[in-house]
Amino acid sequence: MAITTNNNNGAAAPTHAADGAGNQAGRDHVVVFPFMAKGHTLPLLHFATALAVHQKNLRITVVITPANLAFARSRLPASVRLAVLPFPSLPPLPSGVESTDTLPGPDLYPTFLRATALLRAPFAEFMASLPAPPLVLVSDSFLGFTHRVAADAGVRRIVFQGMSCFSMATCRSLITSPPPSVAEHGASFHVAHMPEHVRITAADVPDTITKLGDAEDPVTRFLIDDIGESDARSWGVLVNSFAMLEEDYVSAFMSFYQPGARAWLVGPLFLAAGDVPEREDEQDPEGCLAWLDEMAERPESVVYVSFGTQAHVSDEQLDELARGLVQSGHPFLWAVRSGAWSPPVDVGPHGRIVRGWIPQRSVLAHPAVGGFLSHCGWNSVMESLAAGKPVLVWPQMAEQHLNAHHVTHIIGAGVRITAAGGAGAVVGRAEVEHKIRRLMDAGDSDGQKMRAKAAWAQKAAKSAVSDGGTSRVALLKLVEELQGSYCDIIAANDNQINRPRR
Repeated sequence: MAITTNNNNGAAAPTHAADGAGNQAGRDHVVVFPFMAKGHTLPLLHFATALAVHQKNLRITVVITPANLAFARSRLPASVRLAVLPFPSLPPLPSGVESTDTLPGPDLYPTFLRATALLRAPFAEFMASLPAPPLVLVSDSFLGFTHRVAADAGVRRIVFQGMSCFSMATCRSLITSPPPSVAEHGASFHVAHMPEHVRITAADVPDTITKLGDAEDPVTRFLIDDIGESDARSWGVLVNSFAMLEEDYVSAFMSFYQPGARAWLVGPLFLAAGDVPEREDEQDPEGCLAWLDEMAERPESVVYVSFGTQAHVSDEQLDELARGLVQSGHPFLWAVRSGAWSPPVDVGPHGRIVRGWIPQRSVLAHPAVGGFLSHCGWNSVMESLAAGKPVLVWPQMAEQHLNAHHVTHIIGAGVRITAAGGAGAVVGRAEVEHKIRRLMDAGDSDGQKMRAKAAWAQKAAKSAVSDGGTSRVALLKLVEELQGSYCDIIAANDNQINRPRR
């Protein structure tokens, strides 16, 4: 049973029946359901916030699970309601593990995926409890079951994709048109359906694509059985990106969806709500910004390092990275997930290792930071570019290799770490040192070009979410289009229900 709460104090809230009469009560109600991984949850929390700020006539409900409630509540305005669904029990997944960043190890990821699929029944119960069908359901692509639940309730579903248009279009193209044989020898090849300038190598192809032929792979089975065609049959697609960065890839991406579906580029979503103040107690528990203030005498001198919340990096690789960072001579702020690893060298007063929460957007925007060593998750790419900071890309998993290609070869705002031993090999300290210096050397011609491209991306991102910008306009038009056809959708559903059976 879902418990709906107000976001200001967590007290039980009344149902929405008093907010409108009959079916019209749903015309102003948007339901948002994020997948339980920080990189998927945060953009949809930002989306809910943007709706609450720019569309004050709307009522927003975010669906969440108990262990994720505090995280969501602290990042949403008080006007957004939270519907709490019990997270399913599925051994050997430990009790209380309700987000991918809390998994004890990557081996439990397939079990976690299966557990999220069991949310179908409580979510259907929640949707049935609403006094009227909501205007729309916006749910993560990993929650494939939500498409059928929404359809059964007569509600349109917009699928949220945590990837870029470039990566999504490339992945779908690779599925329908596999790489040519020349790719086996490391040669670049043109990706079908994409603009002519899009050429990648086999090393850029995500593991999830190469494993699609392996029916025994548990993640592949989940993608086929639980997501299947629900993505492509959605009414529309919400994308955390903006037109100036990705308009060249939208048509190729949307060619894989049902006719009439549209991509709504409304990002960067963390900027879309405008200047919404962050809560100080959540912003910087480890004092990272104060430490950066001490480094500010040398602007753009600090390297920020993070591999996100899901990548598992070996101790051997962490050792080499630590040595390379120290040898580079640049100050660094490093987010480390492992609680057991210790650096093999003294990082000195100009090195800071943090194991808790880091306010990444604020860190990247700090004038002391000059570059970002990143795993190249799409959220991190967006945040770095929006801050005007070049990226040293070090992809780890999923579509991150495509993001890395996008940043370095197409946008031109970064440089790539290269493993001498090939994919999966430990990257040595010398490579780390060399690439950090390339990233941070503002006097070098390559460094100047990277910074210029990052500055262009920053300007374009801010323009997109400003009044009259492409992302702001897309958000307004999305709501207008949904509300304009709401009554017709409800009438069609009523006719379907009342039609005599033969």
